[in-house]
Amino acid sequence: MSSDPKAIIESGYDAVAAEYLSTFGEAVPDDPRVRFVGELGNHLADGARVLELGCGAGVPATVLLAQRFDVLGVDISAGQLALAAQRVPRAGFQKADMTRLELPEASFDAVTAFYSFNHIPRAEQQPLLAAIGRWLRPGGLLLASFGRGGSADDVEPWLGVPMFFASHDPATNTRHLAEAGFVPLVDELVSMETGLGRETWQWVLARHGELRTRP
Repeated sequence: MSSDPKAIIESGYDAVAAEYLSTFGEAVPDDPRVRFVGELGNHLADGARVLELGCGAGVPATVLLAQRFDVLGVDISAGQLALAAQRVPRAGFQKADMTRLELPEASFDAVTAFYSFNHIPRAEQQPLLAAIGRWLRPGGLLLASFGRGGSADDVEPWLGVPMFFASHDPATNTRHLAEAGFVPLVDELVSMETGLGRETWQWVLARHGELRTRP
């Protein structure tokens, strides 16, 4: 087995793409993604450009986002992207490691990251937040879920495959956001039932920088 976290994530999600969709994409009651996408939508105009980091199979978040916005979904797994392209033909998709993305500065109105930061090595999470800040237009929004410090760059069995996990505690996540120029509008712990039991995540909706106003 490879020791490269990104290779572990890519091969793992390719192997379990269909199972992940049925376990976490289509069968989560009161899925927090639905509520928070709605909250994000309250701050965006129709047609806004939205970057989704770790879009997976596109259900339910990409489907909801694409109803109103111009969405680019990024994922490291070709298997997940194939499912997403089938389910959300209105969105665009790109296969990439989100920590190595090269995107124009100030090119998105919002960035979302649902259950994807917990697959980023801890040392790379704050630099990714800084990159997101560069991709956002002034006053742009980040909507993300973060783990709560339960994994210290570990590889664990998950859905029958090895999977890489990493997370900080909520206070560290909040500090990293502030250091990257984000001001939280919402910062709360949310519990949910999944096909693998009860989980709790830190959900953050935050604005980056200051809105530019005309003189």
